[in-house]
Amino acid sequence: MSAPIAPERVLPTLNADGTRRWIRPRLYPGPKWRARRITAWALMTTFIALPWLRMGGKPIVLLDVPRREFTLFGRTFLPTDGVLLMLLMLAIFVAIVLVTAVVGRAWCGWACPQTVYMEFLYRPIERWFEGGPGAKARRSGALRSLAKYVTFLAVSVLIGNTFLAYFVGTDALVRWAGQSPFQHPEPFLVMAAVSALAFFDFAYFREQMCTVVCPYARLQSVLLDRRSLLVGYDTRRGEPRSKGKPQPGSGDCIDCGACVKTCPTGIDIRKGLQLECIACTQCADACDSIMARIGKPAGLIRYAAQESIETGGRARVLRPRVVVYAGILLVLLTALVATAGTKTRAEVMVLRAVGAPFELRNGLATNQIRVKVQNRSDVPASYRIELLGAPGARLIAPENPLAVPAHEQRSTSVFVMIEPRLLPHGQRPVRFRVSDGNAFSVEVPYDLLGPETAAPVGGRP
Repeated sequence: MSAPIAPERVLPTLNADGTRRWIRPRLYPGPKWRARRITAWALMTTFIALPWLRMGGKPIVLLDVPRREFTLFGRTFLPTDGVLLMLLMLAIFVAIVLVTAVVGRAWCGWACPQTVYMEFLYRPIERWFEGGPGAKARRSGALRSLAKYVTFLAVSVLIGNTFLAYFVGTDALVRWAGQSPFQHPEPFLVMAAVSALAFFDFAYFREQMCTVVCPYARLQSVLLDRRSLLVGYDTRRGEPRSKGKPQPGSGDCIDCGACVKTCPTGIDIRKGLQLECIACTQCADACDSIMARIGKPAGLIRYAAQESIETGGRARVLRPRVVVYAGILLVLLTALVATAGTKTRAEVMVLRAVGAPFELRNGLATNQIRVKVQNRSDVPASYRIELLGAPGARLIAPENPLAVPAHEQRSTSVFVMIEPRLLPHGQRPVRFRVSDGNAFSVEVPYDLLGPETAAPVGGRP
């Protein structure tokens, strides 16, 4: 009786008959894998620990969307900090372009959450319950599979709760953990949705997130050049291949397939740079272990520039595009720091009231003015409003000083009454001083308006 023929493969994750090709990469521990494991565990620990850490009595990271307050490293930013957000997003985008131009897709293989959690959390759990790629007897156990998926779900719920902590804070999270979900349905639904997505992704979708969904790989042709570092196969040294052991006149590659067996996206790196490659260097560790067995030098598959692999020389990392990207990033970061450093404890806006620009009452020109104060500090404050540069004018402020809670905005209407003869050409420049009696004081220019000539008492211009 002949053995069943394996289905032909058309894509790394797709067979010719349309069925899913499940990838179970074989692990070849090596120096690069150990370095990636240290990096991955450091990143996962940081992700879990950040919401619990405090700086200056505040969370290091808290993205309070309902209150529109964003705390980063102990400093709270408000929606009015749109320039800061724009500079931050531009800096992140340019940083991605710069990193890709220099080290290729190192982000994908070393720091992307998809790779970090898949290769160093979920796959180790799977191997612990079901064994490696050759452990068919263990994989067939229903109880083992059930226990694996229950563990996957528990880990996904932990990720979902940690994600929620970034938006509601750990104090609220701990308090809600002992309450019914019906007492806080919206946060619970957010946590449940994130947990479900994490479970679906890491238990089923897996490498297809990198090969099908993620757009980053499709930008490689734009972001990479021949001097960008990537994981590549040295054809000059490896070809022609021999089978099983080196032959006279053959290259160092013995066509063992270890590089394909260990690839988490199922590609053959010997076919050149492919969009599915996430630069994780697992194939390099696998190949180095085989080279050590057959007495050949390591580095047949290595992290290097395409130019150096093809020519055998050394590629120049510093080149015009890298210098330009680094310069743009430096400018953006400088502007970001400078803008953040100039932010004051409060923001004041002086606006003309809606309607008539002024009224004549009892022979006086009356200007109605709206004063808006946003308290950016962490404590409530009272702001006194004063009129400067208008001798003979009278300021009427129903609420003075104006009390403003921390991180909130309040507005009040004030009235300035002045004789028309003190308004040359119908206007007079003045200043409003708003101060909290402590460290904050600002003067805002404003133009009082009135008639060019006196009008009848009680009339309008």
